[in-house]
Parts: sequence; C-alpha cells; structure tokens
Amino acid sequence: MESINPTVTSDIAATSDVQVRQFRQILVWPLQLMPLKKDSGIDNHWDYLTGAAGAGHWEELEDDFPGDPSLYQERHYREFAAFLPHVQRFLYGERASRSGRATYGESPIRIFRRTDIKAARLFFRGEDDPLDVEVVHADLYFFFDVDVVIPVVEIVATDVPLGRAQDILYRFGRAYPAGWTEDGAATNCLERVQWLDAAGAALSSSDYQARDKYFTSVCRTQTTTISSHWEFLLAPMIINQSPQACPVRYRQLEFHRMPVMAYLALGNPAAITRADYMRLAFGSAPGAPLATPYSEHFLDDFEERYCYDRFYDPARGNGWSNTRLLCSGQTFVAIGDAGKTPFTDPERGFLSQFRHQYFLVGLIAHFHRAALLMMSDRLVVTVSRLQIGSNESVSRFRHDIRQTLETFLRFTHRYYFSEISDQAPVRDIFRMWMRHLGTERLYTELREEISDMSSYLETDLLRRQAKTILQLTVTTLLSLIGTVTTGFLGMNVFAHADLPAFDRVLIFLAVFIPTTLLTFYTVMKSRRLAEFLDALADSKVRWKDKLRVLMRVWIK
Repeated sequence: MESINPTVTSDIAATSDVQVRQFRQILVWPLQLMPLKKDSGIDNHWDYLTGAAGAGHWEELEDDFPGDPSLYQERHYREFAAFLPHVQRFLYGERASRSGRATYGESPIRIFRRTDIKAARLFFRGEDDPLDVEVVHADLYFFFDVDVVIPVVEIVATDVPLGRAQDILYRFGRAYPAGWTEDGAATNCLERVQWLDAAGAALSSSDYQARDKYFTSVCRTQTTTISSHWEFLLAPMIINQSPQACPVRYRQLEFHRMPVMAYLALGNPAAITRADYMRLAFGSAPGAPLATPYSEHFLDDFEERYCYDRFYDPARGNGWSNTRLLCSGQTFVAIGDAGKTPFTDPERGFLSQFRHQYFLVGLIAHFHRAALLMMSDRLVVTVSRLQIGSNESVSRFRHDIRQTLETFLRFTHRYYFSEISDQAPVRDIFRMWMRHLGTERLYTELREEISDMSSYLETDLLRRQAKTILQLTVTTLLSLIGTVTTGFLGMNVFAHADLPAFDRVLIFLAVFIPTTLLTFYTVMKSRRLAEFLDALADSKVRWKDKLRVLMRVWIK
C-alpha cells in the first residue's frame, strides 16, 4: 500500500542533497482495446489512426531501422544483437522494411508517434514555479492479433535535486487520483500537468481536482475515468465508457499508477542512501535520507529481491562504472555516475542500452502481462453472459470460448517466451521483471481456465453427439418395421401399378404421411424408447416391468 500523503508535494530540503544531472522517465501504460465488431477476430485498430477519420497528430513510424546502411547507427546494431532470433522476429520481423505488414511474416508491432506534444509543465503543490520537462516522444505501440495498445511517454529533465526526481517518479504517471483531501486536493498526483507545443503554448491540462467527474464515472458506469490530459494524449481514441461515437475504444487493465522506467545520472552517487534506493525502487514519495519508506522487516531482503548489482561495487576505485539497477515490476530504475562516459554515452554507453535494449525488455514484459489480463477479462465477460437455459446463449458461449482459445494459442506460439537474450544482464533483468509482475503464474492460471473451458466444450460436444446417435439408433431400429412392411407391399402383392395416377398419388400420401408422423414421434420419444429397449434386452427385468416401461413411453 503506497503512501497517501497529499500535502506539499515534496519537502526537497528534507531529502538528500544529491543532484541528478540527467533524469529520464519512460511511462509504459498497457491498455485493453475493445473489439471493433461483435464477431471480429483479428482487428487492426491502427487503421483508424491512418485513415481520414483518425488523421491528426499521429504519424506511423514506418521503420525504426533505416534501410540505407550509411544511415545505420551502432546503437541500432547493438539493440538488434542483444536479443535471440525468435525475439528479433517479434520485434523487427523477417525483413528490415515494416511497410505493408498484414501477416504473421512481418513484425507484429505498429508504432505511431504524436508530433505536436514537445514538453510537459509540471505544477507541484505548495510551489509557485512549475518545472518544464522535455517530452522526447509520445508513442502508441499496437500489436497484430492482440487487442492491446501501450502508450509510451518519455520525458527528460536536467540538473534537478534527487528529491524532485523522486517526486516526478512518484506523481507524474497517474491516470486518475487515488482520492482527495478534505480541501479537495488530489492525493498522490501533481497539482496540475500541462502538455505544451513547440512554442510553449498549453495544449491540454489535467483535471485531477474535478472530483465530481470521477465520482460520476464510477456511479454511472462502475469504471474509473482518466484525467483530461491523458484523454487528450490518446485522442482520437476514446475511453470505453464515453458516450461519444468512435470505433477505437480502450479500457484500463491495471490501477491508476502507470508502470515506469527511470534513468538517473547522479553528480555524487556515493551520497545516495539505502533508503533513497528503496524509494526509487518502489517509486515512493521523497523523504528523509535515512527514513525507509516501509518497515525494516519488510525490507530485510531488499538488495536480494529488488537490486541487480552485477555492475555495482562501491568498494572499487574510480575506474569502476558503479551502475545499479533496481526492479520491482511496476518500476525499473538505472542509477549511475554522471561523470562516467560508459554510463552517459547515448550511442555506446548505458544510456543507449536503457533507451533501447532495456526499454524493449520492459515493453515485452508488460505486453505479456497486458495480453494475459486482456484474455482473462474476455473469459470473465464470456462466462458472465452464459445462460444455460438459452440455446442461443450456449451457442454464443461456445463460439466465444473457441475464439479465445485460438487467440491464446496464437499468443503462446508467437509472443510468449521465457528467454529473450543470451546476454546475461538482459536475460537476468527480464527474469526479475517477469517474476515481480507474476506473469508466469498468470499465464498458468489462464491456461488452466481455458483448458477447463475447452474440456467443457469437448464434453458437451460428446454428449450432444451421443444423444444424436441414440436418437438415430432408436429411429433406425423402429424404422425396420416400416421398411419390411413397405418392402413386402412392393412385392407385387397389390397391383397398384395399373391404377390411375391420381389413385397412386393418394396411396403414396396415405403411406407417406403416417410414416413421417411416426418417424417424428419416434425421434421425440427416442430417449424413453431407448429405456424400453434397454429393459427389453435385460433378462433380469420381468415382463411386467417391461410393459410398464412401454406404457410410460406412450403415455408421457
């Protein structure tokens, strides 16, 4: 449970006096996309952004990797080489060009970038002066055959106190407030956030204080809405409960706090305390340097569970990079020395790895979890709509379960993998990330649920087939009587062939109509007739009881 202290955002004076020379924060916010049509299988939601209806500030990135080798940079090569071949096919496809993707042979990822948002203005409670941070990019990641979209927003600030960086890490990525104070202030959020264009003009502003808006959404739709500046960022897509008309709708998969990645290049990393590392690892609010955010007992194994110290050893001399990685699932933080080129080099250093290799690791980890949550939500909706007494509902249930099973199988064989790299740091961080997110447990639960549904469908199919076979068997058995009779009548005993055509038609109808009625009646009584045949074949049943069963067949 996170702190709900609403106040004066941050008492920076009470925190460590460490300066963050470069602070980067990447929000990775998985959202569920709603089906475009009632019976749609594979939906290409991104077509709405490329069409006339969605024309605006979103532009598709046709190719992250340039086709001209002269424009190819080393970071592109390092990023590609960091992953195993099956992950490379997932990220980049089987060829360099990303244009014209429509099948499983190409990369399933479609990326759209917002071109008008250049900065964000952050207002902190109790302070007059806001902080402007650069928005490096605001993107949308779509995935072929999976109804998930992941908005990604990267911001950067320079020369800010550690307490300010912790405050941004704690408060910026909030979809909606967790609550409000008695004076109406939103808890755990910034006082206000504004998106700015290239000229510094405000494009949109948050409305965290509009308590009635959030109350109304929960009361009327039993779902939480999101702040207006996030609605603006995701437009022209709209939130699912909105009354507006729009084919592409999204809904939230998790709670109000967005998963976040952060990069901190510190002026004096040695001055950071263990409590500060904990606050960064959990994305907690700033506090006193020696005051831990949670109880000491809870944090006994902090270094073992949340720290990756392969490159962190304060006992070494100045030649050591001393880079520490922190991961708690919802938060991934890289901390290093701003004076060390191996940590700050944007082309070959860790900064390049953070923005490319480790970003993709986080994207894959959160995509896996989001896809599983999306399919789990679909199962809940499917089961909730089932009405046993309605044949139409049961038929619809079978169709939806088969569709979910097909989606799960495609996801498993194309997207879900437990190993993504042979490079030890990338491999270890991915495993740590997945473990904290509980993805493997979620996958196992979903697979078992779908297996139960599939077993139900198979059992139901066998039951219906057995019932049909029983009806056909009984009907065929009793039809032998009519077959023998009509066959006997057709042995020239009665010379009907010489009669006039009208008489022959009447004779035909006189036989056809009773035979048809008898057949239909036999099908209707097939289950009870089967009971009579079982009793007739059982030598242990007395003739009196056999006749009683027969009478029950005809009476009922």
